[in-house]
Amino acid sequence: MKRKEFIKKSATLIGGGIVAPYILPSGRLFARTGTEKAKHVVLVMFAGGVRQQESVLGRYLEDSQGVTGAVGNIMPNLFAGNAPDKKVVYGLDVPGEVRGTDPIPRLLDNAMGEQGMLFKEVRAQSAGHYVGLNTLITGSTGVAQGLKVRPNSPTIFEYLRRHRGFSATDCWFLGNGIGNSTPLLNSSDNIDYGLDYGGNMFIPPVTFGSSGRNTLANAKPYSNQELEPMYKMKSFLDQSFALEKAFQTTIKNTAEERTRIKTFIRNTFIKQGLGQIQRPPSGSGGDATTVSYAAEILKEFKPRMLALNMSQVDGCHSNFTGYLRALHRADHITGWLWQYIQNNIPEMANDTIFIVAPECGRNLNPNPIIDENDWFAYDHSDYNARRVWSVMLGKNVPAVQVGSESNAVGRLTDIVPTIADIFGVYDDVKGSGYIDPLATSQFMRL
Repeated sequence: MKRKEFIKKSATLIGGGIVAPYILPSGRLFARTGTEKAKHVVLVMFAGGVRQQESVLGRYLEDSQGVTGAVGNIMPNLFAGNAPDKKVVYGLDVPGEVRGTDPIPRLLDNAMGEQGMLFKEVRAQSAGHYVGLNTLITGSTGVAQGLKVRPNSPTIFEYLRRHRGFSATDCWFLGNGIGNSTPLLNSSDNIDYGLDYGGNMFIPPVTFGSSGRNTLANAKPYSNQELEPMYKMKSFLDQSFALEKAFQTTIKNTAEERTRIKTFIRNTFIKQGLGQIQRPPSGSGGDATTVSYAAEILKEFKPRMLALNMSQVDGCHSNFTGYLRALHRADHITGWLWQYIQNNIPEMANDTIFIVAPECGRNLNPNPIIDENDWFAYDHSDYNARRVWSVMLGKNVPAVQVGSESNAVGRLTDIVPTIADIFGVYDDVKGSGYIDPLATSQFMRL
Protein backbone atom coordinates (compact mmCIF):
# COMPACT_ATOMS: atom_id res chain seq x y z
CA MET A 1 0.00 0.00 0.00
CA LYS A 2 1.34 3.43 -0.91
CA ARG A 3 1.84 6.13 1.71
CA LYS A 4 -1.08 8.34 0.63
CA GLU A 5 -3.53 5.42 0.60
CA PHE A 6 -2.30 4.29 4.01
CA ILE A 7 -2.77 7.73 5.56
CA LYS A 8 -6.25 8.06 4.08
CA LYS A 9 -7.43 4.65 5.27
CA SER A 10 -5.89 5.10 8.71
CA ALA A 11 -7.59 8.48 9.17
CA THR A 12 -11.03 7.04 8.42
CA LEU A 13 -10.69 4.69 11.39
CA ILE A 14 -10.46 7.42 14.04
CA GLY A 15 -14.18 7.10 14.83
CA GLY A 16 -13.68 3.41 15.52
CA GLY A 17 -11.10 4.06 18.18
CA ILE A 18 -7.96 3.79 16.06
CA VAL A 19 -5.76 6.89 15.99
CA ALA A 20 -4.27 8.02 12.68
CA PRO A 21 -0.48 7.72 12.50
CA TYR A 22 1.60 10.70 13.53
CA ILE A 23 3.39 12.28 10.56
CA LEU A 24 6.94 13.30 11.43
CA PRO A 25 8.45 16.41 9.78
CA SER A 26 10.67 14.20 7.65
CA GLY A 27 7.63 12.64 6.01
CA ARG A 28 7.90 9.39 7.98
CA LEU A 29 4.79 7.84 9.51
CA PHE A 30 6.52 6.45 12.57
CA ALA A 31 9.86 6.74 14.26
CA ARG A 32 12.69 4.97 12.44
CA THR A 33 13.33 1.34 13.27
CA GLY A 34 16.55 -0.53 12.74
CA THR A 35 20.10 0.36 13.63
CA GLU A 36 22.95 1.54 11.45
CA LYS A 37 25.64 -0.90 10.45
CA ALA A 38 27.97 1.92 9.39
CA LYS A 39 27.87 5.69 9.09
CA HIS A 40 29.04 5.91 5.46
CA VAL A 41 28.50 3.97 2.23
CA VAL A 42 30.50 4.27 -1.00
CA LEU A 43 29.05 2.52 -4.06
CA VAL A 44 31.34 1.99 -7.05
CA MET A 45 29.32 1.12 -10.13
CA PHE A 46 31.78 -0.90 -12.16
CA ALA A 47 30.07 0.13 -15.35
CA GLY A 48 30.72 -0.53 -19.01
CA GLY A 49 29.90 -4.24 -19.07
CA VAL A 50 32.16 -6.63 -17.13
CA ARG A 51 32.29 -10.23 -18.29
CA GLN A 52 32.26 -12.88 -15.55
CA GLN A 53 34.89 -14.99 -17.25
CA GLU A 54 37.67 -12.36 -17.20
CA SER A 55 36.76 -10.87 -13.84
CA VAL A 56 35.55 -12.94 -10.91
CA LEU A 57 36.21 -16.30 -12.62
CA GLY A 58 39.83 -15.47 -13.49
CA ARG A 59 39.88 -17.17 -16.88
CA TYR A 60 41.71 -14.40 -18.74
CA LEU A 61 42.19 -15.57 -22.37
CA GLU A 62 41.42 -19.25 -22.13
CA ASP A 63 37.66 -18.84 -22.21
CA SER A 64 37.40 -15.75 -24.40
CA GLN A 65 40.10 -16.36 -27.03
CA GLY A 66 40.77 -20.10 -26.70
CA VAL A 67 44.38 -19.64 -25.54
CA THR A 68 45.12 -22.82 -23.59
CA GLY A 69 46.69 -22.17 -20.18
CA ALA A 70 46.25 -18.39 -20.36
CA VAL A 71 44.31 -18.15 -17.11
CA GLY A 72 44.65 -15.99 -14.02
CA ASN A 73 43.31 -13.08 -12.03
CA ILE A 74 43.84 -9.60 -13.52
CA MET A 75 41.86 -7.85 -10.74
CA PRO A 76 44.03 -8.50 -7.66
CA ASN A 77 42.56 -5.73 -5.48
CA LEU A 78 39.06 -7.16 -5.82
CA PHE A 79 39.61 -10.90 -6.10
CA ALA A 80 42.05 -13.50 -4.80
CA GLY A 81 44.02 -15.63 -7.23
CA ASN A 82 47.33 -15.78 -9.06
CA ALA A 83 48.02 -13.52 -12.01
CA PRO A 84 48.34 -14.93 -15.54
CA ASP A 85 51.85 -15.96 -16.56
CA LYS A 86 51.10 -16.35 -20.27
CA LYS A 87 50.45 -13.66 -22.90
CA VAL A 88 50.48 -10.81 -20.39
CA VAL A 89 49.16 -7.74 -22.25
CA TYR A 90 46.78 -6.22 -19.71
CA GLY A 91 49.26 -4.11 -17.74
CA LEU A 92 51.29 -0.95 -18.35
CA ASP A 93 53.44 -0.33 -21.40
CA VAL A 94 57.13 -1.06 -21.11
CA PRO A 95 59.27 0.92 -23.60
CA GLY A 96 60.66 -1.32 -26.30
CA GLU A 97 58.46 -4.29 -25.32
CA VAL A 98 55.00 -5.55 -26.16
CA ARG A 99 52.27 -3.21 -24.93
CA GLY A 100 50.87 -3.90 -21.49
CA THR A 101 53.48 -6.39 -20.32
CA ASP A 102 53.96 -4.79 -16.87
CA PRO A 103 50.97 -5.47 -14.55
CA ILE A 104 50.10 -2.74 -12.05
CA PRO A 105 51.29 -3.77 -8.56
CA ARG A 106 48.53 -4.74 -6.16
CA LEU A 107 47.71 -2.03 -3.62
CA LEU A 108 45.81 -4.03 -0.99
CA ASP A 109 47.39 -6.75 1.13
CA ASN A 110 44.18 -8.76 0.94
CA ALA A 111 41.66 -8.61 -1.88
CA MET A 112 38.33 -6.96 -1.12
CA GLY A 113 36.57 -10.23 -1.83
CA GLU A 114 38.61 -11.85 0.93
CA GLN A 115 38.07 -9.03 3.42
CA GLY A 116 34.29 -8.91 3.04
CA MET A 117 31.28 -10.41 1.28
CA LEU A 118 31.84 -11.67 -2.25
CA PHE A 119 28.69 -12.64 -4.14
CA LYS A 120 30.31 -14.55 -7.01
CA GLU A 121 27.22 -15.01 -9.17
CA VAL A 122 24.41 -12.45 -9.13
CA ARG A 123 21.59 -11.99 -11.63
CA ALA A 124 21.33 -8.63 -13.40
CA GLN A 125 17.87 -7.61 -14.56
CA SER A 126 19.10 -6.24 -17.88
CA ALA A 127 21.96 -6.67 -20.33
CA GLY A 128 21.99 -2.93 -21.05
CA HIS A 129 24.02 -0.09 -19.56
CA TYR A 130 21.39 2.45 -18.58
CA VAL A 131 18.83 0.03 -17.19
CA GLY A 132 21.69 -1.58 -15.28
CA LEU A 133 22.78 1.75 -13.78
CA ASN A 134 19.14 2.55 -13.02
CA THR A 135 18.84 -0.78 -11.23
CA LEU A 136 21.90 -0.07 -9.07
CA ILE A 137 20.62 3.39 -8.10
CA THR A 138 16.89 2.65 -7.65
CA GLY A 139 16.57 -1.05 -6.81
CA SER A 140 13.84 -1.35 -9.44
CA THR A 141 14.03 -3.58 -12.48
CA GLY A 142 13.90 -0.55 -14.77
CA VAL A 143 12.37 -2.51 -17.64
CA ALA A 144 10.04 0.36 -18.59
CA GLN A 145 12.64 3.06 -18.03
CA GLY A 146 13.21 5.49 -20.88
CA LEU A 147 16.52 6.97 -21.96
CA LYS A 148 17.51 10.59 -21.33
CA VAL A 149 14.89 11.01 -18.63
CA ARG A 150 15.14 10.85 -14.86
CA PRO A 151 14.43 7.46 -13.27
CA ASN A 152 10.78 6.61 -12.70
CA SER A 153 11.51 5.05 -9.33
CA PRO A 154 13.15 6.85 -6.38
CA THR A 155 16.92 6.71 -6.13
CA ILE A 156 18.80 5.59 -3.03
CA PHE A 157 19.58 9.26 -2.36
CA GLU A 158 15.88 10.10 -2.15
CA TYR A 159 15.15 7.17 0.14
CA LEU A 160 17.93 8.19 2.50
CA ARG A 161 17.09 11.87 2.51
CA ARG A 162 13.38 11.32 3.08
CA HIS A 163 13.40 8.36 5.44
CA ARG A 164 16.76 8.85 7.16
CA GLY A 165 16.80 12.64 7.19
CA PHE A 166 20.10 13.11 5.36
CA SER A 167 20.95 16.53 3.96
CA ALA A 168 21.74 17.26 0.32
CA THR A 169 25.49 17.33 0.97
CA ASP A 170 25.20 13.95 2.71
CA CYS A 171 24.37 12.36 -0.65
CA TRP A 172 26.46 12.51 -3.84
CA PHE A 173 26.38 10.99 -7.30
CA LEU A 174 29.49 11.23 -9.49
CA GLY A 175 29.12 10.43 -13.17
CA ASN A 176 31.85 9.89 -15.72
CA GLY A 177 30.26 11.83 -18.60
CA ILE A 178 27.25 13.86 -19.70
CA GLY A 179 26.00 11.50 -22.41
CA ASN A 180 22.68 9.64 -22.37
CA SER A 181 21.04 9.60 -18.92
CA THR A 182 24.07 9.70 -16.63
CA PRO A 183 23.54 13.33 -15.47
CA LEU A 184 19.97 12.47 -14.47
CA LEU A 185 20.73 9.68 -11.99
CA ASN A 186 20.98 11.83 -8.87
CA SER A 187 17.19 12.00 -8.52
CA SER A 188 13.98 10.56 -9.94
CA ASP A 189 10.86 12.28 -11.23
CA ASN A 190 8.77 10.18 -8.85
CA ILE A 191 5.80 12.14 -7.48
CA ASP A 192 6.34 10.88 -3.91
CA TYR A 193 10.06 11.74 -3.85
CA GLY A 194 11.82 13.67 -6.63
CA LEU A 195 14.30 16.53 -6.66
CA ASP A 196 13.33 17.70 -3.17
CA TYR A 197 15.20 14.62 -1.93
CA GLY A 198 17.87 14.28 -4.63
CA GLY A 199 21.60 14.00 -4.15
CA ASN A 200 24.24 16.48 -5.26
CA MET A 201 26.05 15.60 -8.47
CA PHE A 202 29.33 16.32 -10.20
CA ILE A 203 30.64 14.97 -13.51
CA PRO A 204 34.36 15.37 -12.65
CA PRO A 205 35.78 15.12 -16.21
CA VAL A 206 33.43 17.99 -17.13
CA THR A 207 32.99 19.88 -13.85
CA PHE A 208 36.72 20.01 -13.23
CA GLY A 209 37.80 19.74 -16.86
CA SER A 210 38.30 22.54 -19.38
CA SER A 211 34.58 23.37 -19.56
CA GLY A 212 34.27 23.70 -15.80
CA ARG A 213 37.51 25.62 -15.57
CA ASN A 214 36.28 28.19 -18.09
CA THR A 215 32.91 28.55 -16.36
CA LEU A 216 33.52 28.00 -12.66
CA ALA A 217 37.16 28.54 -11.77
CA ASN A 218 36.98 32.33 -11.71
CA ALA A 219 33.38 32.70 -10.57
CA LYS A 220 32.82 35.38 -7.96
CA PRO A 221 32.41 33.96 -4.43
CA TYR A 222 29.50 35.64 -2.64
CA SER A 223 29.14 35.93 1.10
CA ASN A 224 26.02 34.75 2.89
CA GLN A 225 25.02 38.40 3.40
CA GLU A 226 25.18 39.00 -0.37
CA LEU A 227 23.37 35.78 -1.21
CA GLU A 228 20.42 36.23 1.14
CA PRO A 229 18.66 38.98 -0.87
CA MET A 230 19.28 37.02 -4.08
CA TYR A 231 17.58 33.93 -2.65
CA LYS A 232 14.69 36.06 -1.37
CA MET A 233 14.19 37.47 -4.85
CA LYS A 234 14.33 33.99 -6.36
CA SER A 235 11.72 32.76 -3.87
CA PHE A 236 9.49 35.75 -4.64
CA LEU A 237 9.71 35.16 -8.39
CA ASP A 238 9.07 31.43 -8.02
CA GLN A 239 5.91 32.14 -6.04
CA SER A 240 4.82 34.97 -8.32
CA PHE A 241 4.99 32.78 -11.39
CA ALA A 242 3.55 29.77 -9.53
CA LEU A 243 6.37 27.44 -10.45
CA GLU A 244 5.24 23.91 -9.71
CA LYS A 245 7.34 20.95 -8.69
CA ALA A 246 7.18 19.65 -12.26
CA PHE A 247 9.34 22.60 -13.33
CA GLN A 248 11.95 22.17 -10.62
CA THR A 249 15.33 21.53 -12.24
CA THR A 250 17.75 21.22 -9.34
CA ILE A 251 17.86 19.61 -5.94
CA LYS A 252 17.47 21.72 -2.83
CA ASN A 253 20.60 22.66 -0.88
CA THR A 254 20.38 25.01 2.06
CA ALA A 255 22.10 28.40 1.76
CA GLU A 256 24.94 27.07 3.89
CA GLU A 257 25.29 23.99 1.70
CA ARG A 258 25.35 26.06 -1.48
CA THR A 259 28.07 28.28 -0.06
CA ARG A 260 30.08 25.26 1.03
CA ILE A 261 29.81 23.64 -2.41
CA LYS A 262 30.89 26.84 -4.16
CA THR A 263 33.85 27.20 -1.81
CA PHE A 264 34.78 23.55 -2.45
CA ILE A 265 34.70 24.08 -6.22
CA ARG A 266 36.88 27.18 -5.97
CA ASN A 267 39.39 25.51 -3.65
CA THR A 268 39.48 22.41 -5.85
CA PHE A 269 40.45 24.47 -8.89
CA ILE A 270 43.21 26.08 -6.83
CA LYS A 271 44.49 22.64 -5.77
CA GLN A 272 44.22 21.50 -9.37
CA GLY A 273 46.37 24.43 -10.53
CA LEU A 274 48.98 23.56 -7.90
CA GLY A 275 48.99 19.89 -8.87
CA GLN A 276 47.65 18.84 -5.47
CA ILE A 277 44.78 16.57 -6.58
CA GLN A 278 45.77 13.07 -5.55
CA ARG A 279 45.37 10.39 -8.21
CA PRO A 280 45.76 6.63 -8.36
CA PRO A 281 49.47 6.03 -9.11
CA SER A 282 48.78 4.15 -12.36
CA GLY A 283 45.38 5.61 -13.24
CA SER A 284 44.69 7.62 -16.35
CA GLY A 285 41.67 8.89 -18.24
CA GLY A 286 38.07 9.51 -17.27
CA ASP A 287 37.56 6.80 -14.65
CA ALA A 288 40.71 7.77 -12.74
CA THR A 289 39.60 11.41 -12.89
CA THR A 290 36.19 10.52 -11.49
CA VAL A 291 37.75 8.55 -8.64
CA SER A 292 40.30 11.28 -7.89
CA TYR A 293 37.62 13.91 -7.40
CA ALA A 294 35.46 11.42 -5.50
CA ALA A 295 38.34 11.28 -3.01
CA GLU A 296 38.28 15.10 -2.74
CA ILE A 297 34.52 15.11 -2.08
CA LEU A 298 34.83 12.35 0.49
CA LYS A 299 37.58 14.21 2.30
CA GLU A 300 35.68 17.52 2.32
CA PHE A 301 32.06 16.52 2.93
CA LYS A 302 32.37 13.06 4.54
CA PRO A 303 29.04 12.18 2.87
CA ARG A 304 26.84 9.46 4.26
CA MET A 305 26.20 8.10 0.75
CA LEU A 306 28.35 8.48 -2.37
CA ALA A 307 27.90 6.60 -5.65
CA LEU A 308 30.24 6.87 -8.61
CA ASN A 309 30.12 5.51 -12.11
CA MET A 310 33.01 4.15 -14.22
CA SER A 311 32.77 3.04 -17.84
CA GLN A 312 36.12 2.71 -19.62
CA VAL A 313 35.81 -1.06 -19.89
CA ASP A 314 33.02 -0.43 -22.41
CA GLY A 315 35.68 -0.56 -25.14
CA CYS A 316 35.18 -4.33 -25.21
CA HIS A 317 32.72 -3.84 -28.10
CA SER A 318 35.65 -3.41 -30.47
CA ASN A 319 38.96 -3.99 -28.65
CA PHE A 320 39.38 -6.91 -26.29
CA THR A 321 42.97 -6.06 -25.39
CA GLY A 322 41.90 -2.55 -24.43
CA TYR A 323 39.08 -4.01 -22.37
CA LEU A 324 41.49 -6.21 -20.41
CA ARG A 325 43.73 -3.26 -19.70
CA ALA A 326 40.78 -1.06 -18.67
CA LEU A 327 39.52 -3.81 -16.36
CA HIS A 328 42.95 -4.07 -14.74
CA ARG A 329 43.14 -0.27 -14.29
CA ALA A 330 39.61 -0.11 -12.91
CA ASP A 331 40.57 -2.68 -10.28
CA HIS A 332 43.61 -0.55 -9.44
CA ILE A 333 41.74 2.75 -9.03
CA THR A 334 38.96 1.07 -7.05
CA GLY A 335 41.53 -0.39 -4.67
CA TRP A 336 43.16 3.03 -4.45
CA LEU A 337 39.89 4.71 -3.42
CA TRP A 338 39.29 2.20 -0.61
CA GLN A 339 42.90 2.64 0.52
CA TYR A 340 42.54 6.44 0.36
CA ILE A 341 39.52 6.35 2.66
CA GLN A 342 41.39 4.21 5.17
CA ASN A 343 44.57 6.31 5.13
CA ASN A 344 43.35 9.87 4.62
CA ILE A 345 39.87 10.29 6.09
CA PRO A 346 39.92 9.24 9.76
CA GLU A 347 36.21 10.04 10.20
CA MET A 348 35.38 7.40 7.58
CA ALA A 349 38.25 4.93 7.93
CA ASN A 350 36.57 2.52 10.33
CA ASP A 351 32.96 3.50 9.74
CA THR A 352 32.41 2.93 6.01
CA ILE A 353 30.95 0.12 3.93
CA PHE A 354 32.33 -0.07 0.39
CA ILE A 355 30.26 -1.77 -2.33
CA VAL A 356 31.40 -2.63 -5.85
CA ALA A 357 29.20 -4.10 -8.59
CA PRO A 358 28.97 -4.02 -12.41
CA GLU A 359 25.79 -2.75 -14.04
CA CYS A 360 25.79 -5.65 -16.54
CA GLY A 361 28.00 -8.40 -17.91
CA ARG A 362 29.07 -9.39 -21.43
CA ASN A 363 28.08 -12.02 -23.96
CA LEU A 364 29.17 -15.64 -23.93
CA ASN A 365 30.14 -15.58 -27.60
CA PRO A 366 32.17 -12.88 -29.38
CA ASN A 367 31.29 -10.55 -32.20
CA PRO A 368 33.35 -10.59 -35.47
CA ILE A 369 35.57 -7.60 -34.58
CA ILE A 370 39.23 -8.40 -33.88
CA ASP A 371 41.89 -6.17 -32.30
CA GLU A 372 45.66 -5.76 -32.68
CA ASN A 373 46.24 -9.18 -31.11
CA ASP A 374 43.64 -10.83 -33.36
CA TRP A 375 41.38 -11.29 -30.36
CA PHE A 376 37.62 -11.13 -30.72
CA ALA A 377 35.53 -8.47 -29.03
CA TYR A 378 32.31 -8.94 -27.02
CA ASP A 379 28.98 -7.12 -26.87
CA HIS A 380 26.28 -7.44 -24.18
CA SER A 381 22.88 -8.81 -25.11
CA ASP A 382 22.55 -12.48 -24.13
CA TYR A 383 22.08 -14.52 -20.96
CA ASN A 384 25.76 -14.35 -20.05
CA ALA A 385 25.45 -10.55 -20.00
CA ARG A 386 23.00 -10.88 -17.11
CA ARG A 387 25.63 -12.58 -14.97
CA VAL A 388 27.41 -10.21 -12.57
CA TRP A 389 29.06 -10.18 -9.14
CA SER A 390 29.24 -7.86 -6.16
CA VAL A 391 31.77 -7.17 -3.40
CA MET A 392 31.06 -5.50 -0.06
CA LEU A 393 33.54 -4.80 2.73
CA GLY A 394 33.98 -2.54 5.71
CA LYS A 395 32.42 -2.08 9.12
CA ASN A 396 30.18 -4.95 10.27
CA VAL A 397 30.62 -6.85 6.99
CA PRO A 398 31.53 -10.53 7.50
CA ALA A 399 34.21 -12.22 5.39
CA VAL A 400 32.25 -14.77 3.37
CA GLN A 401 31.87 -15.95 -0.22
CA VAL A 402 28.37 -16.62 -1.48
CA GLY A 403 27.22 -18.49 -4.59
CA SER A 404 29.08 -20.05 -7.49
CA GLU A 405 28.90 -20.27 -11.26
CA SER A 406 26.23 -22.95 -10.96
CA ASN A 407 24.42 -21.32 -8.05
CA ALA A 408 23.45 -17.68 -8.46
CA VAL A 409 22.51 -15.92 -5.21
CA GLY A 410 20.66 -12.65 -5.31
CA ARG A 411 19.83 -9.94 -7.80
CA LEU A 412 21.45 -6.67 -8.78
CA THR A 413 18.38 -4.93 -7.39
CA ASP A 414 19.58 -6.09 -3.94
CA ILE A 415 22.08 -3.21 -3.74
CA VAL A 416 19.54 -0.50 -2.83
CA PRO A 417 17.80 -2.50 -0.06
CA THR A 418 21.26 -3.49 1.20
CA ILE A 419 22.20 0.19 1.57
CA ALA A 420 18.82 0.86 3.18
CA ASP A 421 19.55 -1.98 5.60
CA ILE A 422 22.96 -0.50 6.41
CA PHE A 423 21.30 2.80 7.38
CA GLY A 424 18.39 1.25 9.28
CA VAL A 425 15.57 2.14 6.84
CA TYR A 426 15.11 -1.22 5.14
CA ASP A 427 11.40 -1.46 5.97
CA ASP A 428 10.72 2.02 4.62
CA VAL A 429 12.38 1.28 1.31
CA LYS A 430 10.79 -2.14 0.89
CA GLY A 431 7.44 -0.68 1.87
CA SER A 432 7.63 2.14 -0.67
CA GLY A 433 6.30 -0.13 -3.37
CA TYR A 434 8.88 1.11 -5.88
CA ILE A 435 11.67 -1.47 -5.70
CA ASP A 436 11.88 -4.94 -7.20
CA PRO A 437 9.65 -7.16 -5.00
CA LEU A 438 12.22 -9.96 -5.30
CA ALA A 439 15.04 -7.75 -4.03
CA THR A 440 16.32 -7.97 -0.48
CA SER A 441 19.34 -6.97 1.56
CA GLN A 442 22.45 -9.00 0.84
CA PHE A 443 22.90 -9.36 4.58
CA MET A 444 19.60 -11.24 4.59
CA ARG A 445 20.72 -13.40 1.66
CA LEU A 446 23.24 -14.97 4.02
